[in-house]
Amino acid sequence: MSLTRRGALAGLGALPFTTTAGAQAFPSKPLTLIVPFPAGGPADIFGRHLAQGMAAQLGKPVVVENKSGVAGVTGMDFVAKAGSDPHVIGIGSASAGSIMQSLMPRMPYDPERDLAPVILVVKVQEILVVNAKTGVTDFKGLIARLKAEPGKWTCGSAGTGGITHLAIELFKRETGTDILHVPYRGAAPATNDLVAGTIQSTILDVPVLLPHIRSGALKALAVTSDVRSPLLPDVPTMRELGFPRVNSDNWYGLFAPGNALLADRQRLHDAAAATLKSKDVVDAYTAVGGIVGGGSTEDFARFRREEIAKWAEVIQLANVKLE
Repeated sequence: MSLTRRGALAGLGALPFTTTAGAQAFPSKPLTLIVPFPAGGPADIFGRHLAQGMAAQLGKPVVVENKSGVAGVTGMDFVAKAGSDPHVIGIGSASAGSIMQSLMPRMPYDPERDLAPVILVVKVQEILVVNAKTGVTDFKGLIARLKAEPGKWTCGSAGTGGITHLAIELFKRETGTDILHVPYRGAAPATNDLVAGTIQSTILDVPVLLPHIRSGALKALAVTSDVRSPLLPDVPTMRELGFPRVNSDNWYGLFAPGNALLADRQRLHDAAAATLKSKDVVDAYTAVGGIVGGGSTEDFARFRREEIAKWAEVIQLANVKLE
């Protein structure tokens, strides 16, 4: 080997190793985790616990920023616009991740192109309940009542086009019943009116309704999920009752910008997966009705595709339009 060539190789050996030419190993700076909902809510709780655990795994701070608006679309648009920067990530919900693209005439981003799925973080189950004073005590009794009074039974949701509304439409289609949908601006007013007897039923997240179920004001009839709720283990699932397609789990997943490098997305996945196995995180999520996610990036990508197709069909057949 010539002296010149030997010297050149020695010089190369002295250079710092990089994953790509001129690039620093990821992460090279603090990360930003976008939570597209207000501080203090379930999404914020899930996001902050995830951020804390991922920071320990990645060796860099993970700073949570709340950017709420348009059912989570505003915050996820910020992630989508980050291009290829894996230091900007977001915890997107079922609405922004699979529903709104079938409802909004113009999405500010393409969810399938501009948001790269990393891992399913958590599912939040929903439950079908009735006001205890209706006299309905079980699912069979409800179906009999609905068949006897088509179009008269009322069911409130947290808003037109949201997952709780689509859950009602899915329930109607699969059970062959006619229910009057009553939209509210959020879960709280819907719950208040249900407890007061203004409406007769609702399908909302388990944690929202749990205190009123335990007080006896509301009667829980079915969990719209594949598995029973750990918080209400005696309540059957819609699958057990013979309606496996009535599944309206709300969910939150970790997304990276669509052009982020595959290796960087895998690093994010591994950090998140390790975090989700932590007992502290499992306990924190369970306390607010969350069922911890996990699995591979491919699992989450497949799940999201299935959710997009499912809700697009519900929206089309029920002719759901945003108010």
